Amino acid sequence: MTAINIIGAGVAGLAVATELNARGLEDIQIFDRAPDLGEASCSWWAGGMLAPWCERESAEEPVVRHGEQAADWWHRHTSGVTRNGSLVLALPRDRSELKRFARRTSEHRAVDAVEIEALEPDLGGRFQQGLMFNSEAHLNPRHATRALFDRLREAGVEVNFETDGADARQADLTIDCRGLAARDRLPELRGVKGEMLILHCPDVTLQRPVRLLHPRIPLYIVPREDHLFMVGATMIESHERNRISARSMLELLGSAYALHPAFGEAEIVEIGVDARPAFPDNLPRIYQDGATIYANGLYRHGFLLAPALARMTADLIERPASRPEFLQ
Repeated sequence: MTAINIIGAGVAGLAVATELNARGLEDIQIFDRAPDLGEASCSWWAGGMLAPWCERESAEEPVVRHGEQAADWWHRHTSGVTRNGSLVLALPRDRSELKRFARRTSEHRAVDAVEIEALEPDLGGRFQQGLMFNSEAHLNPRHATRALFDRLREAGVEVNFETDGADARQADLTIDCRGLAARDRLPELRGVKGEMLILHCPDVTLQRPVRLLHPRIPLYIVPREDHLFMVGATMIESHERNRISARSMLELLGSAYALHPAFGEAEIVEIGVDARPAFPDNLPRIYQDGATIYANGLYRHGFLLAPALARMTADLIERPASRPEFLQ
């Protein structure tokens, strides 16, 4: 039986462990330096949008091709996926941004004011044009990672917290999924700072993620339970992961208010800041160095591409002579 150690209990590490366990590999242990699942992982602050066609506006083609399979993978392993699509809107002054977004993406249909109100009644009368991406989905990242964690524990996978794996048991393979902490082995990794807010706004109800286009900082709002909304997110080239900038806070809140004035009365429940691990091309990579496999670089596509990264890592372990697409 192959003994496997996985370093990192973020979305990458948990997805790899889940994929390996689903293929019949049972001798798996996970190690993480945090005290528990939570805010120490950048996946804690993710939006949870499974939106490959929207992401094509700025992402490479593999993000769409592999991201198309993400919703089915998450549904199979967590049953926590909401398939209500994504709605993309722009204020009248930014309609050129909507046209540009439509040109750079696919799998959408134009919607007018009547259809926008039918889709999202609380936005009725505020927007005249939009794009509806019917095939997209979303999930709650915190619930999803907890679901993977619980299922792995039930399957007998041992999870060890408050350790970086240096004192781990001897294993046949080690899979390094440490994210930005792996820069000591992967010098090409860089940090991309993301800032987000969790707002509580009882006066607004949304059924799906809504993107509000803006030339400087495109906003997305993802509904969660009990009138909570995740509002994000910035992309700043920085390893800094502790403080939100005043400008980002103003722009996130201002954009939320532009989507619906009721957000002006919302309560700020959480402010989240973290640095996402990214390679120069913003695509994930898999490296193998002897008995260690590095699976990293999910950038802003953590929940969208983690299933593909996990699948390719498992393929490499099952068939060492194979050449998965993300293998470098």
